[in-house]
Amino acid sequence: MIRLFLKGGPVMWPLLITSIVALTTVIERILFRVREHFRRDPDVVENIFSQVEKGNINAAIRAGEGSNDYIARIVVYGLTHREKSLSNAYLKAANQELQRFNRGLPILDTIITLAPLLGLLGTVTGLIRAFGLLGAQELGSPMAITGGIAEALIATAFGLAIAITALIPFNYLNARLEEARNVVQDAGSQLELLLGQGGGAATGSGGSSMQVGRSASSGASAH
Repeated sequence: MIRLFLKGGPVMWPLLITSIVALTTVIERILFRVREHFRRDPDVVENIFSQVEKGNINAAIRAGEGSNDYIARIVVYGLTHREKSLSNAYLKAANQELQRFNRGLPILDTIITLAPLLGLLGTVTGLIRAFGLLGAQELGSPMAITGGIAEALIATAFGLAIAITALIPFNYLNARLEEARNVVQDAGSQLELLLGQGGGAATGSGGSSMQVGRSASSGASAH
């Protein structure tokens, strides 16, 4: 494996770095998702909404204080700052939480694009060296060019392998981000309904609602 790596030329080293970065990012993101899954506490969220429905806003805030559930934190923040603007406070907290889910995805998106390009660069530089060697030998050794082409294609193979391997967790993590965004929007809609603030009072600006903007990397839809 080491011999094959070295045959790929100098481009293999940046490819190695990108593979390490991709692997580290994927592991960190998977651990984050597992941690957030076990931190979810639907009972606390349901208790908050139950207190809001009864009109006990302060009790709802107390019920969610200190919770590790990201939905509970968002709702509590919105209720705490409801006097100024419930929707703006909710959106601020929601965007902060969703940024945590989005972290690392731009890195994977960049690697998915960069790795094949580095592999192609390795192919080009390898072919340049192969033809240079062939010209120096004045066509005396046909194996020089075939061996050079084989070595050049190693970089392309590694680049494609890195991109393909990173693409699967990238799409999975994007799906989980979209799932979290939908949960946040559903919670915001439920909160508005319970408070009876579907109009201007909820938004603080005459508009309606707590629609959470998309913050995923722009390449999410491209892959």
